[in-house]
Amino acid sequence: MSKSKRREEFEGRVKQAMGVLGEVSQDNTTPRNIRRAAKNAMDALQFPGHSLGVRASNAIAILDEISQDPNMPQYTRVKLSSVAGLLEAIKD
Repeated sequence: MSKSKRREEFEGRVKQAMGVLGEVSQDNTTPRNIRRAAKNAMDALQFPGHSLGVRASNAIAILDEISQDPNMPQYTRVKLSSVAGLLEAIKD
């Protein structure tokens, strides 16, 4: 696969992840700390100074940290784990 094709695929994955994280960060039934973590992951994905791989790794770290929260609704946990799965495929 060519470099531009891979980058295009990775950018598509980031766009998908941003959509799901946006939903979680706007969901008032989700606890505030989890919404904040989703917003922080979105910020990490948009950080201009890093490569796509580094941005994805930073976002995954934020999601991993919050994933063990016992107050997280199950449907939110599923969404965030799917985002982590999307981002794990992104490599530099």
